[in-house]
Formats: sequence, structure tokens, C-alpha cells
Amino acid sequence: MGEVPRWSDVPAQHGRRYVVTGASSGIGLEIARALAARGARVTLAVRDVAKGERVAAQLSGDVEVRLLDVSDLASVRAFAEATGEIDVLVNNAGVLGVPYSRSVDGFELHLATNHLGHFALADLLLPRITDRVVVVSSRSHLSGELDVDDLLWERRRYQPYAAYAASKLANMLFLAELQRRLTAAGSTLRVTGAHPGSTVTQITAHTGSPVKTLVGRYGHPLVGMPATRGALPILYAATMDVPGNTYIGPHGLSELRGWPTAVRRSRRALDPDLAKALWARSEELTGVGFPL
Repeated sequence: MGEVPRWSDVPAQHGRRYVVTGASSGIGLEIARALAARGARVTLAVRDVAKGERVAAQLSGDVEVRLLDVSDLASVRAFAEATGEIDVLVNNAGVLGVPYSRSVDGFELHLATNHLGHFALADLLLPRITDRVVVVSSRSHLSGELDVDDLLWERRRYQPYAAYAASKLANMLFLAELQRRLTAAGSTLRVTGAHPGSTVTQITAHTGSPVKTLVGRYGHPLVGMPATRGALPILYAATMDVPGNTYIGPHGLSELRGWPTAVRRSRRALDPDLAKALWARSEELTGVGFPL
């Protein structure tokens, strides 16, 4: 294999509109910053509008801030109803390793935030998307196991990091199944996926575990990439001419660091029957289905 090119040159994005969820900090903010700097019109879809406005004031380019809590289906529907035509939806917002809690809709919070809200948002916006949906997953999906009959952790002993890995596996299955449905419907829309490797952000700051929070705060910067670098695989998946169902991550050892390239996915992530079963259960839980 040849050396992976050191890609960081986001193509010009003039005339294109993006929605980026979770764009008030971390990777989402760096995605929005890079897209706006290259001429895109970017909507920062955030839970905390005041915080979003503060960071938006520091960005150059055409940006707007709008309220979106992807863990709340009413918020998802309201956001979708007020959104016009866009080119790209970047499903980036997420939580990691949080103590057991339920969303306002009664769903386990990892599944609600990382999968179900984004599932509903993409399906609701699909008729107004002109180019692609970008699914932000994680290398943690490699260890993820998904019990479709107990997605909400009602019968099993709750394990925060297992719940996170399961939600990231759900992202991968959604990526594949949405692309399959689009292709079968004759649509030219595409779905791409990406993960940021080991990137230093605040996502580990709310685990409820003092030890894990300290490790994330002080240990992660020793091995992780800055958010500007971690954003590159997602930017590549969002802006480059790659086929649907492409999955991008860092090229280095264990996909922890490096430059954007196509990366592996788990055997479970490639299971079409599991993807279809998850889709059916997600439709049942959200009340939102494939619109095309």
C-alpha cells in the first residue's frame, strides 16, 4: 500500500448549505468552521443557542444558529419542519459513557442522542437534501453489540460504554441501510460515514465517573489529535466525491490518528439483516419512516 496523502484541503463550498448537529464545540465546531471558511452556508444545530451564538460570532463566513436537541423528537421535528433545502446533513452530535438516564421520550440516552434522533432527522429532511447525509460513528462500533429486542436497556444490566458502542454500531447499520434504500428507490443521494479517531474534545467530561473524566481530561491529550485534525475524516466524507456507503477514518495504527482514508468496519456493521431489524425498530420508536 502506498502512503496515504496528507489531505486537509477542503474544496470550495460556495453556494452549498450544510446542517451540522452538535456544532457548538469540539469536532462539530471545527467542521462548521472549516466549511464556513470555504464558502458554505452553515447551520449550527445546537442544544444551547446562547453558547452557539457565542462561538458563531468567532467564525468567518455565513453561519446561523438554530435550536436542536437530537435527544428530543419534538425538537427534531420542529427543526426539520423549519428547514428548507440543504445540500448536506452532518449527523455529528453525541454523548459518550454517561450514567443511565432516559430522554424526554423515554429512550436510553446514548441511543436517543447518537442514533434515534439522527435517524429521525435524516428521514424527515431527506426530501430536501440534494447531496448526502454524513453519519459520524466511532471506532468503538468495532466492539459494539446490538440487541434489537432490548435497545433501551430495559432487561440487561446497564453498562455506559457498552451502550455507547452499541449506539455507534447503530450508526454504522443506519449508514448501510439508508444507502441501500436510497439506491433501491433510484435516488442519487448518498450516505457516507466517518469517525474522528482519538480526538481531544469535551465528550468525556460528562461520564459521571471522576476517574474516567480525569483520564479523558489529562490522558487523552497525550495520545489524541486536536479537534481540527479529528474533524478531517468527517470533512472528507462531507465534501469529497466518494461513493455512498464509504466509511472514512484516520489511516494510522488502530485508526487512532492520521489522515483521512477508507477504513474497516465490523462484521456486525455489515450484517444486512441486523440493519433491517434495527431500521424497523427505529421506525417504531420514532414514528418516522423512509420518505422516498
